[in-house]
Amino acid sequence: MTDNVLEQLAATNPDAEIWWDSSPLIFPSWRKETLAKAPQGKEADWDAQLTRFMDQETIQAEGKMGFRGVTTNPPLSLQAIKLAPQMWAERIREIAKADPALDVEGVYWTTYLDLVRKGAEEIRPVFDKSGGKYGMLSGQVDPRFVRDGEKMLAQGLTIAAQGPNVMVKLPGSKEGYEVLEELTARGISTNNTTSFTVPQYMRCMAAVTAGLQRARAAGVDLSHWRSVITHMSARLGELSDWKTEAKARGIELTLPEIRDGEEAVLKRAYHWGKQNNHPSKMLQCSMRVEKDERTGKTVSRHIQDYAGSDMVYTCPPSYIAGLMAAADELEPFDPKAIDREPNKASIEKLLKLPSFRAAYEFDGMTPDQFAHFGSFKATETEFAAATRQTVDFVRMTLEG
Repeated sequence: MTDNVLEQLAATNPDAEIWWDSSPLIFPSWRKETLAKAPQGKEADWDAQLTRFMDQETIQAEGKMGFRGVTTNPPLSLQAIKLAPQMWAERIREIAKADPALDVEGVYWTTYLDLVRKGAEEIRPVFDKSGGKYGMLSGQVDPRFVRDGEKMLAQGLTIAAQGPNVMVKLPGSKEGYEVLEELTARGISTNNTTSFTVPQYMRCMAAVTAGLQRARAAGVDLSHWRSVITHMSARLGELSDWKTEAKARGIELTLPEIRDGEEAVLKRAYHWGKQNNHPSKMLQCSMRVEKDERTGKTVSRHIQDYAGSDMVYTCPPSYIAGLMAAADELEPFDPKAIDREPNKASIEKLLKLPSFRAAYEFDGMTPDQFAHFGSFKATETEFAAATRQTVDFVRMTLEG
């Protein structure tokens, strides 16, 4: 039996972690769908690989799974509901009946908390078996309120209350980092999302440090506390203003150069954290399998460029399926890739772009500017739209 590509990646550093970027509730149906597409002769390998990643019998009996944790966001939560609309419609009606005072938004939020709680319960044995080191699930505050600190704090506290293995996902806005410090001070684990830039990562690390100092001074239990800082790689290069600014300046910007820029931003933050012994882990998401224009080979630079690191890699179903399909084409991992310098020529070209400098330089932005960065705005809009769709599903259900 062969190892999955992601298992090979994790083998380059014993502290690297592979996470599932979706609700655990959808894994069985996705697994069945994926195995149905397995190439002839690979059915047994694929079956074994997916079983090692997540198998409820093994989780319940042994408290073990290949995924070390789980992340969710509004589009992924909407996906989970769409996969079992009748089940969730029934649950929505139960919630509304149990508390007639709830309006549509109230029923939606209670339903979302239910989704978080059920997902966390699915993997709780992993958390217990590992002494709280693994088996956490991220629940995200409502992306429609990324600049409302009071609202996010209240939501973060209710999310954290859904289980001891729930961590709170907060946006990389000025207000988001203020809430992140407060939750850290209370010993609550956090995941910084919609984060793309070195200035955001520096602000996040400062918020974590301040929160931990407050927690220790107050005698807060931090034995199960964790912090991850998300780098939304492809969203940085594809949704920022790099291409627009390059075109306006007569600069031809290739996809490999964009990937070089994403690499440079993440490695700068990663190595800064390591040099300063910061307790937060960098988390890589928004990854692609694609053809390298320079070599013509199939690559996934969002993992190949960081092999040997102790990062978390959170992988959505479609990305895992893409890696499995391309497994025979991908080159072996270089366990020293994390220490490779990004392409200097690409960085020199990208530094001509204001939005790259904003992402790459330590002082590229002030906290007030975080929520106005191109990638942040585009992702915020997408996540808010998915939330509105879920609210509308609740409304339609209640209206019959």
